[in-house]
Amino acid sequence: MSVIISAIGQGLLWAALGIGLFLTFRILDFPDMTVEGTFPLGAAVAVTMIANGLNPVVASLTAAAAGALAGLVTGFLYTKGKIPILLAGILTMTAAYSINLRIMGQANRSLLGKITLFNMPTLDFLPKNFPAILVGLIVITIITIGTALFLQTELGQSFIATGDNPSMARSMGINTDRMTNMGLMISNALIALGGSLVAQNNGFADVNMGIGIIVVALASIIIGEVAFNDEMSLTDRLITIVIGSILYRFVLVAVLALGFNANDLNLFSAVILGLALLLPRMRKLFHLERILKNGVKAHG
Repeated sequence: MSVIISAIGQGLLWAALGIGLFLTFRILDFPDMTVEGTFPLGAAVAVTMIANGLNPVVASLTAAAAGALAGLVTGFLYTKGKIPILLAGILTMTAAYSINLRIMGQANRSLLGKITLFNMPTLDFLPKNFPAILVGLIVITIITIGTALFLQTELGQSFIATGDNPSMARSMGINTDRMTNMGLMISNALIALGGSLVAQNNGFADVNMGIGIIVVALASIIIGEVAFNDEMSLTDRLITIVIGSILYRFVLVAVLALGFNANDLNLFSAVILGLALLLPRMRKLFHLERILKNGVKAHG
């Protein structure tokens, strides 16, 4: 039972990454590699601030601001420097590695004996692993509602139009460069916030914790899309990302329960994402085969 509760809590915390990447990957159509640098950046900032005695809420918000700044750097490299999308993200991601080392002063840093969002005295009444569910539920509810409301505003609609058709958006007077920069800032702020939450829940930050993060975030998005109907509103899709993140955690728990090594999780993450991406195509192929078979029977 504790494993199930832990998986739900982890899924809620990691869902922030899925929503963050959804804004760039799905809406803005921007394959942003910055996330592999901003996730550990958020963790490094939050852990360092908490280790130095600062309030965990302030530390988490500062981590989000640091992520937004990293996203802005990638945006400027792309919109003003005319550097290709992937290369702009990789440059920022590479720079973030050294910055994270500077922030922490070492490759990893512990929160042993420090007050975090998950061990505050006000949460002492909760059983083990339940603080992650409570904090994760509060944070992801705020993020989901806030993102849904933002996308319904005039600014949010301009942001969506920029991703759908940049040329048409520019003809309508929308500053697409500004929308791109804004989207990258919001996305990476959410991802850095997710990094700070995961680090606080785990009790440490590591400079290498961003490796493979983009696959984890994509898995949340794709699994949610595969598990539910394609015809959904944007708000519904945000909710499916949260559900997809939890389902993904259950899959990882099942993999570990089968006796596989924890070092193989990145491999299984890639396999799970690959299968999830192939599933819609396989459904169409099988559906087509059924149609052909039914046609042959009808003629027979």
